[in-house]
Amino acid sequence: MMASFTLPMVTLPQISRSLGAGPTGPVWILGSIALGLASLLLVAGGLADDYGRRRVLVTGTGVLAASSVAAALSTSIAEFVLARLVQGGASAAMLAASLGIVGHAYPAGSERVRATGRYGAMIGLGTLAGPLVSGLGYSVMSWRATYWLMGLAALLLTLVSARVLRESGGMVPRRFDLPGVVLLSLGIAALVAGVTEGRVGWSRPVVPVAFALAAALIAAFVAVERRRREPLLDLRLFGRAEFLVATAGALVVGVAIVGLIGYLPTVLEAAHGLTPLDAGLLLSVWAGLSFVSSLLARHVRLGTAARLALGFGLSAAGFTGLLATGASLSLPLVVAGLAVSGVGSGLINSSITHLAIESVPAHRVSMGSGASNTARSFGSSLGSAGMAASVGGFGLAQGTAVAVGACVALTGVAALAALRVRS
Repeated sequence: MMASFTLPMVTLPQISRSLGAGPTGPVWILGSIALGLASLLLVAGGLADDYGRRRVLVTGTGVLAASSVAAALSTSIAEFVLARLVQGGASAAMLAASLGIVGHAYPAGSERVRATGRYGAMIGLGTLAGPLVSGLGYSVMSWRATYWLMGLAALLLTLVSARVLRESGGMVPRRFDLPGVVLLSLGIAALVAGVTEGRVGWSRPVVPVAFALAAALIAAFVAVERRRREPLLDLRLFGRAEFLVATAGALVVGVAIVGLIGYLPTVLEAAHGLTPLDAGLLLSVWAGLSFVSSLLARHVRLGTAARLALGFGLSAAGFTGLLATGASLSLPLVVAGLAVSGVGSGLINSSITHLAIESVPAHRVSMGSGASNTARSFGSSLGSAGMAASVGGFGLAQGTAVAVGACVALTGVAALAALRVRS
């Protein structure tokens, strides 16, 4: 799923030229999958808990295969963006259901810590695979080849999942919360659409209209959910410190980490003439160490919240090495910054994954996963928009420094906040 999310990061200019993208095209190439993902994560989590996690995972993986083929065959920007939207919805089903399966298989204790660490490591591995496969595929064939490969991989995963996974969830399905599903999905969609369009210009009429619509729909969702006996999202969970940290921490990850790392290839290619493969190899330092540190996170003898705080602190420290990236390229400094922040990201992924399922009732683990990853997905859209706005407003060199400085500050504050939580 994360490989699908990160595929166009290093080939954005090439895809834009191939499909004749206008001024808003590149924005939607990057933002469309986040729109589909954020809009449906909570819905997918609720469906997985109520109607079967294996069923939702297999369905999502099959749809990802089909939508990847559609992306490979696209002849216009509209077709490609639509395919990416569907990829986002399919990824939502996969992400929410898969973490729910992990939570069900490992109910508590050290085995759950180990399993969530491995799950977090797969997030890092997927982030690593996307840019590398995309850069390599473009250098050997074309950007379309990577989407054919993604479709094949998703098809194989569909067949394997259907054969080997056992069903969990869905023993006593709750009443389907149609008003909640409609209001939340449309509300988050409007919010992400407003942020995405804002990257082209925040004063454009469509932006405040989208935000106003999002505010009205989400307010209506809250009002409806408070009255329902079986809500899509139990709002009382926000009274639990662990759930609040998992959700808020995921939002910070999206804004300050995914947003920055996702935009970094654009800076490297525009400012220093790096090729897509060069940029992908640099990002592999960050993603590779994120994968390794998440796998080894269980050996860090700290509580989950303290481990999360350490991860945010390392991310803040590492990002300081990227402050001058828009003006000059010091490879040792950039590699060191990506390495330190990559270790921090791995600790964050394992900790947030654990908190997301630990902070909710056992029969609602997919919903907990959906809430956390919704925050991460929306945050990534907000972070990418902030990076683009900074570069557009201040220029490549100064704008990159401003945006990276903001990410350093935000991850530093998140580290201090996480220290205040007992776990």
